[in-house]
Amino acid sequence: MTEAQRANTTAFSHVSVLSRELVEGLNIRPGGHYLDATVGGGGHSQLILEAAPEVQLTAIDRDAVALAAAQVKLAAYGNRIHFWQGNFAEYEPYSRQFDGIIADLGVSSAQFDTPERGFSFRHTADLDMRMDQRQSLTAADVINQWDAPQLADAFYKYGEERLSRQIARRIVEKRPFQTTTELADAIAYSVPPKYRHGRIHPATRVFQALRIVVNQELASLETFLSRAPHWLKPEGRIGIISFHSLEDRIVKHTLRDSPLLRILTKKPITAQEKELADNPRSRSAKLRLAERLSQ
Repeated sequence: MTEAQRANTTAFSHVSVLSRELVEGLNIRPGGHYLDATVGGGGHSQLILEAAPEVQLTAIDRDAVALAAAQVKLAAYGNRIHFWQGNFAEYEPYSRQFDGIIADLGVSSAQFDTPERGFSFRHTADLDMRMDQRQSLTAADVINQWDAPQLADAFYKYGEERLSRQIARRIVEKRPFQTTTELADAIAYSVPPKYRHGRIHPATRVFQALRIVVNQELASLETFLSRAPHWLKPEGRIGIISFHSLEDRIVKHTLRDSPLLRILTKKPITAQEKELADNPRSRSAKLRLAERLSQ
């Protein structure tokens, strides 16, 4: 971990969403072993560890800063918790079966709010967007090296950006870009004024697409969801929280199509009024739950 990462560890905070609904949905068993595939700051993990006696938990995350923050937050649980850094699609449970599995997808509040990570254009920062700082590909590499058709396809597929070709052409004309705000400004001036001053900033969807590309988020999610049901004990449960339609669509169909699972949520669970008031970022969160069949 770099010095900057160490400094950020103490400031890492993330408000876990749909916590009550997730913990209730898992039906946590005393002495059970649970997997938090995206531990973040450790909020969901702590609730799981406290929900029943002698619960054990394996916590994984791609982000070294998030993992370090979770280790501090959960230090009191000692050997009841084991940590692993990496992409959940690459995790190997070594034949261990879990009583429950959770994943809280997307970018945490702390990642968005740490300017140097480059996830947001609210602050000037390098175009980074890597969840795992050990990987080489950055958002700057994608923006400055991909051709216009590649960029347009990514913006349309992963950002659902209808002006993807127009934006991609402008980016290629004006590059190289080094910072988040340079890129956001170029995107804003590549679209009509009416679009520029709409409900959301015109760079929002492009930044989402870039983040997904850099971190291979959807491919990793598909791999993880295809493997995770095999890690559950009979009647063990899996709960996945997603934050945009691309993720939710994958979660919905993969859980539904698994021959090992029974769906517990025909419609996704969403935040209630109090949580929406306390944490506006919870408005887009959707929780889906399924249970491993007994045979």
